[in-house]
Amino acid sequence: MKKKYYSIGETANHFGVEQYVLRFWEKEFSCLCPKKSAGGSRRYQQRDFDIIEKILYLLYEELYTIEGAKRKLTRLLSIPLDDYKKTEKMLCDPVFVQELQHLLNML
Repeated sequence: MKKKYYSIGETANHFGVEQYVLRFWEKEFSCLCPKKSAGGSRRYQQRDFDIIEKILYLLYEELYTIEGAKRKLTRLLSIPLDDYKKTEKMLCDPVFVQELQHLLNML
């Protein structure tokens, strides 16, 4: 990011969504709460961009519902998105899951 704050229009353009989508997500995802200027304009920061990126991933790539994405997002916020994607891929690998199950059985 080059600037400290971005308008809702700049943010929407960056992520390829409409402004009303960001406003809707603010209502649905309590963790997405950009600062507001004295005039009430939204001012998005890097933290907001990180959250929006995770919301987009859950809704458009993982095809979660809004409710499912809300639950998953609380867990996702504690880890970087790239780490989450790597973990998800590993858990889809049957050999990895079998090895993990073997280790669990040994315990």
